[in-house]
Amino acid sequence: MAGKMKCLLAAASLAAAAALFSAARNDDFGLGKNIEILVNLYRDLNLFYVDTVDADRMLDDAAYGMVSRLDPYTEFLSEEKMSEFEFQSTGKYGGIGSLIRQNGDYVQIARPYKGSPADKAGLKIGDKILAIDGRDAKGWTTSEVSAALKGDPGTPVKLKIRKFYEGTTEEKEILRERIAISGVPWYGFVSDSIGYIQHNDFTEACSEDMVKAFMELKNTGRLKGLILDYRSNGGGILQEAVKILSMFVPKGTTVVSMKGRRQSSDAEYRTESEPLDTQVPIVVLTNSGTASAAEIVSGALQDLDRAVLVGSRTYGKGLVQSTRPLAYNSYVKVTTAKYYIPSGRCIQAIDYAHRNEDGSVASVPDSLRREFKTLGGRSVFDGGGITPDVEMTPEYVSRFALVLYGKGYIDEFGDAYALATKEREIPLEGYELPDSVYAAFVEFMADKDVEFESNTKRAVQRLREAAESELYLEGIEEQIAAIEENLKDDKQSNLEIHRKELGELIEDDILLRRYYLEGVTSHAVARRAEVLEAIELLGDRARYDSILGRKADVRAEKDNQR
Repeated sequence: MAGKMKCLLAAASLAAAAALFSAARNDDFGLGKNIEILVNLYRDLNLFYVDTVDADRMLDDAAYGMVSRLDPYTEFLSEEKMSEFEFQSTGKYGGIGSLIRQNGDYVQIARPYKGSPADKAGLKIGDKILAIDGRDAKGWTTSEVSAALKGDPGTPVKLKIRKFYEGTTEEKEILRERIAISGVPWYGFVSDSIGYIQHNDFTEACSEDMVKAFMELKNTGRLKGLILDYRSNGGGILQEAVKILSMFVPKGTTVVSMKGRRQSSDAEYRTESEPLDTQVPIVVLTNSGTASAAEIVSGALQDLDRAVLVGSRTYGKGLVQSTRPLAYNSYVKVTTAKYYIPSGRCIQAIDYAHRNEDGSVASVPDSLRREFKTLGGRSVFDGGGITPDVEMTPEYVSRFALVLYGKGYIDEFGDAYALATKEREIPLEGYELPDSVYAAFVEFMADKDVEFESNTKRAVQRLREAAESELYLEGIEEQIAAIEENLKDDKQSNLEIHRKELGELIEDDILLRRYYLEGVTSHAVARRAEVLEAIELLGDRARYDSILGRKADVRAEKDNQR
């Protein structure tokens, strides 16, 4: 009944809008005409289509279709999607506080957050969820289990669990809590005097986590350089970016502005609080996953010559969205403006306003990127994201490793190894995966199915097909055959070729089970090439100042020497 009423009201609203726009000025005629067509289309499909149609679904499809050719950030948010959107924007939800994973017919605990209800209840990685609130959970998907575990804070959920280490079955009643995922999963020192803060997202109040992390590092008295890690940070709330920039630049500094089609969308944001530190040298780490609010922080620090950027070019999202209510707890998240960082540049990489004839969109070519100047006169460019001051080749991630991880083989081996070593002490400090453990993984993989074909092998196959179709094969078949013979693309060869990468994944999985995500991050961070480069750069003040185009601070050099 509610669905029918919703559709009737929606149709009435469309009809009213059609009547309104039909009577509007000539320049609105096209809009009024098309709304009237939409109303008539909905009416006739609902009345005359051969089978019964789901009117709610049809209107939802119309809403999704309406925004589909704009940009990927403008989207219709139905009532069902709003809880997911709330979590993405706030980092908070009501639940037990654990990631989960599928394993056969059941869902398992994959990573309980430290101090969460799941953690306090003693749930461990590998524990199998047999039932939820008396309902047999066999055959449930991770989405179904996730929905059942979430609920209002303070409400109980009853779980029947098969304990991974003990092999016993237990029933637990766990009180849900408001789970807040910190935007700062780890911070600490990566050398005697170089601090490091990993910042993963721009959810509500993440700036408070950043302030806490920075002040704890600063109050040690050891801090002589700071690494801010924004790699793979997809952004979020713009105001949180402004608050974070307020930590490091003078009060009243313009750090970002917005310009839209409507004057009401225009805005300028200045830092509103006294900074925590304007002198400590900063290196910001970026990669192709650094986007949106993360690019505002990175780009503003670069434009103000407050930090050196190290890594690879950022994603290039210079668009701003706002959320507007529609009806029945549904919303539209709509792009209303572009943002501009202090030099005046917009780093938006893709021009969604001008599509090709086939509907595709293109990136701004490097030849059309315009030059701007930082506060100190260094050249920076718009379009195509932010180019770091020190560019580094991104770390290679093999498709083979991704396939093994995606099929769950790393987790399966981790489960087996955890059971075999549950009484053994495994230190966090200085731990390296023994060769014997990797050899055990290779043996474990012996009977596992791996559907994998490298890009190289595919390219050789395409070359053979092209040569055959163009009648060149006879002349070069011997060379192609030689390449195929030397190209080792079997499972065993790939296990040897990608030993380092796979070994690190196994190492992280082993440590995660004992030291949570914080321990894994602290262990893994210093082995990354970008972090090592940042440490070296912050230890060389003359080079650091040279990149920023200023004379080295002699006193700072002496401090570093001491």
